[in-house]
Amino acid sequence: MIIIRVAGGLGNQMQQYAMYRKLKSLGKDVKLDLSWFDADSQKGLAAPRKCELKYFKDLPMDVCSNDERGKFVNRSFVTKTLNKLIPSTSRIFEESKMYHPEIFDLEDKYLEGFFLCNKYYADIMPQLQKDFVFPLHSDPKKQEINEALMDEMMNKNGGESACIHLRRGDYVTQQVNVDLFGNIATDAYYDAAVEYVLSKSPDAHFYIFSNDPEYAEEKYPDRARFTIVTGNEGTDSLLDMQLMSRCKYNICANSTFSFWGARLNARPDKIMIRTYKMRNNQDVVEDLMHDYWQGWVLIDENGIIR
Repeated sequence: MIIIRVAGGLGNQMQQYAMYRKLKSLGKDVKLDLSWFDADSQKGLAAPRKCELKYFKDLPMDVCSNDERGKFVNRSFVTKTLNKLIPSTSRIFEESKMYHPEIFDLEDKYLEGFFLCNKYYADIMPQLQKDFVFPLHSDPKKQEINEALMDEMMNKNGGESACIHLRRGDYVTQQVNVDLFGNIATDAYYDAAVEYVLSKSPDAHFYIFSNDPEYAEEKYPDRARFTIVTGNEGTDSLLDMQLMSRCKYNICANSTFSFWGARLNARPDKIMIRTYKMRNNQDVVEDLMHDYWQGWVLIDENGIIR
């Protein structure tokens, strides 16, 4: 059996689920561990999380029992010491780089990681697009607004629409996140991405998604060209991802949330744009990035298309 720990925010949870579905497609016996979301595990966390995978409609998943989990993670002092000295003896696999192709050959392991790399599950994306079924908005009137927006994105100006995700919040207010994620999705990045879209679709209309709408309004004041999208908050916030998936162009922040807005985009004419790197503590190799993110447009913090 393989067990995958589910942890983090919605985008990371979806990546762990995608790895689960990928291993399932290879005939593996795989289950998910949701214990990270238990009350005891969430105590003391700076940003407590819920298992938001459960917000999707009838998402198929096999969840491990405490006993099944314990067989992997409950280790004696002697076993932990042996695992440190001889890592191959450990039944816990910890992600340590962008892409681990050896994961597909593992048996009898407990997997810990975020599995961001698109190469892991790009081949099963059509299945994942069917798996992730969005719920209706809790407010019927706002559901109607969302449906009208999706229709507009798909059809207005011949469907020449683009979404821009501006991730602010803890990315600019918490120093640890500024150090890790700051100065990647820069003004130069967004300006270059918008210019790229307009070079291909001069009449494109842009839909802005942000956890800081006031900042978005200041940055993109032209209402004839830019629409600031609001109304999906709290447990309804994942519906922003659904809206993103209806645009022809996806301009992502260095955020797994907007990556999934692009991934779930089933439009045959879609163009996905992302930051060249995700984190500041990550070494990036251009050839590998193009291999790991095939079909994506990569733009760095200086606004250069790589």
